[in-house]
Amino acid sequence: MYQLALFYLACVLAGFGLANLPTSTVITPEIAEFFQAIGGIAMVVFALAVLYLGVKSLFQKKF
Repeated sequence: MYQLALFYLACVLAGFGLANLPTSTVITPEIAEFFQAIGGIAMVVFALAVLYLGVKSLFQKKF
């Protein structure tokens, strides 16, 4: 489960990278706006997944 949490954190960082993509001659402002939306959604989804794993491990019974 530890590797899964690190994978989710890497996905959050990738979403952050997409959300802060600079515009250039190849990436127009419209494409950058699309990537910003996709990056924001990815950050929210994977942050919720990391929170779910944390709460699940917090309340898991250990014998």
